Amino acid sequence: MKVLVAAVSALYGASQVSAFAPTRSVVRSQQSVVGVPTSALSMADDDKVFDQEAFIAESKEMRLKYLEDQAMFALKIACENYGNAVFPNAMIAGDVVITHLLHRMGYLKDGKAKVMVVDTFHLFPETMEFLREIEEYYDFKAEVFCADGIEVGDKAGFDKKYGENLWKEDIEQYDKVCKVEPFQRGLKTCGTDCMINGRTRWQGFERAWIDQFENAPIGGGLAKCNPIAYWTLEDTFDYIAKYEVPHHPLHAKGYPSIGDAKDTIPIPEDGSTRFVDFKFEGDKTPWLDYASERKGRFVGLENKDGSTKTECGIHVAGAEQTFDRDLWEEGAVKSVDSTDAASEIIKSGEEAIIAVYAPWCQFCQGMEEEFAKYAESAGVPVYKFRGDEEREFVQEFLNTESFPTVNFIKSDGSVVKYDSEARSADDFSNFEKSFEKSTA
Repeated sequence: MKVLVAAVSALYGASQVSAFAPTRSVVRSQQSVVGVPTSALSMADDDKVFDQEAFIAESKEMRLKYLEDQAMFALKIACENYGNAVFPNAMIAGDVVITHLLHRMGYLKDGKAKVMVVDTFHLFPETMEFLREIEEYYDFKAEVFCADGIEVGDKAGFDKKYGENLWKEDIEQYDKVCKVEPFQRGLKTCGTDCMINGRTRWQGFERAWIDQFENAPIGGGLAKCNPIAYWTLEDTFDYIAKYEVPHHPLHAKGYPSIGDAKDTIPIPEDGSTRFVDFKFEGDKTPWLDYASERKGRFVGLENKDGSTKTECGIHVAGAEQTFDRDLWEEGAVKSVDSTDAASEIIKSGEEAIIAVYAPWCQFCQGMEEEFAKYAESAGVPVYKFRGDEEREFVQEFLNTESFPTVNFIKSDGSVVKYDSEARSADDFSNFEKSFEKSTA
């Protein structure tokens, strides 16, 4: 035992080793007395006392020191070995730890690590306010990205183009428009070759096997650095407390993780667990249990297959499929470029087909090939009109509540909606031919 203590003292410094393990005989004698506390146990051969609480505290400190060194080594590789390391910062607990580490290592100051933020236009007001606080505190400037074609901070512009209730109408499209596409665009704009992020194994089974470095499914193999991959959430808050790291104000209101305000709740829901003044108030286990950090996220949301939503789409395979091109760029489908041009077609006295679409819509993308095939042999002119940029017009004049909406324009100017989800070339052809029968 003394040899072991001496070895540990030599390894970590004598001042760090003050809690010693008792002999088996002492443990047995203590355990034989029911109800006797065992936080302080006498040593067998001298008057030294084994203090369990001190031992646990020292062990946690040793663990945290190791995790810090490990995370900083990963960040050093990411920032020194790659030309453009970029950190998409969501300002949750793990992300503020990474922000602090990057600051400690000087990478925020020298620009070897860039910080980007995605504003979904549905975040808590405190989130963007907190971003401004940490920008000032650490002296850096994040690049903020949002839905395509919208100015940063222009919520009204977003509602007009994409719809205030897009997330209710189609959560997958909301994720693509508000999270995945601006995320990918941000990485491209920043010239990213290594993406730093705060995912951990502790967050749940979807992430249980991640390592500190991976290849992201973006652009054929972007490097992804997960510096705190092996940390628990308790480790994260221990670090925040140790260094008094600036952290999201909603932790003090019961939120273990923070996403969109529309689907994020406190855990427990009564807000009885909080992190205030760098320490926990209430029972911390609802936050710190395995896979509990994100229990308050995506509340009430389901995927298309009915499964419970647990990811926003950024970190899953296929996330590299962005929307940097239009649909039907070539071929027989003609583009209608303005509301005036669309009105002229309606009033022209000639029959036509108009597809109202949004290039980011997966259903529009899904029918692209078949609709193009139909247009090649159609008996009337076939047009496309981008409806997400003129929502009020397409709702009033082109029967559009969702995308895609295909309309037949009759010679008398009436507009008839194709009311089916069958979207093959033959289906569109039969829709057109149905008007031949009605006018015969």
